[in-house]
Amino acid sequence: MKKSLTLTVLALSSTLWLGACGSTSNDDGSNSDSHDMSHGDMMHSSDGKVPSGLKKASDPTYPRGSNVTLTTNHMDGMNGAKATIAGAYDTVVYAISYKPTTGGKMVKNHKWVIQEELDPVPTKPLQVGDETTVKADHMKGMDGAKAT
Repeated sequence: MKKSLTLTVLALSSTLWLGACGSTSNDDGSNSDSHDMSHGDMMHSSDGKVPSGLKKASDPTYPRGSNVTLTTNHMDGMNGAKATIAGAYDTVVYAISYKPTTGGKMVKNHKWVIQEELDPVPTKPLQVGDETTVKADHMKGMDGAKAT
């Protein structure tokens, strides 16, 4: 459930916005993650704000301004996309499963939510199976949802 790393939150979010606007791909659907909502439903703010309490990385793998090529298929159009790192932060990142507050089926293994997007913000990393409340709105029904 947890994955500790230096997170390039703003660059990833920017890329997700671009990916959500991309054209359709010939994805064979072999992604092992289970989502009941499409990533096209993802809602990312473009105001550049980061969650309060998020600390800048002191020695990031990819410093601000670095140019990178993404190597993930988290969203259509993302794999192979060019990105510029807008910020790097020290945090804990989680893949979560939650039932949307708007109803519908359970969303399993949603990637990624950072520790500062949980309520209350944990003082130490959560363990697999720990329950928390999400205070992020990446997708409809996520904000306020109980998650593990």
